Amino acid sequence: MARLFSVEIPNQKRIEIALTYIYGIGLTTSSRILDEAGVDPNLRTGELTEDQLVKITKVITEQSIVIEGDLRRERQSSLKRLTSINCYRGTRHKRGLPVRGQRTKTNARTRKGRKSTVGVVR
Repeated sequence: MARLFSVEIPNQKRIEIALTYIYGIGLTTSSRILDEAGVDPNLRTGELTEDQLVKITKVITEQSIVIEGDLRRERQSSLKRLTSINCYRGTRHKRGLPVRGQRTKTNARTRKGRKSTVGVVR
């Protein structure tokens, strides 16, 4: 398996798809990277030469695409900032409720967890 930025990329997949295994790179970004590097997107990862892998990593670093640990750290710090200033989005994150205006009376089970009945006294 090829390794790019400490991520193992599967050999049997097309390189265009295999690059999406790196956190922060989607399909659009991977196709843009391959165009810049001059690599055929239909090649399998196992068929790539060492030179082509170096070109791909060079393009990712030159375009300053934020990936993996840096991106995770950046997202985590922005969430901390929102919760520390007690804005609406920050309080929703803190409580584990939907952040972007979805209804919560009947739905939102993914964010809220299993249903628990509150306030029933018999």
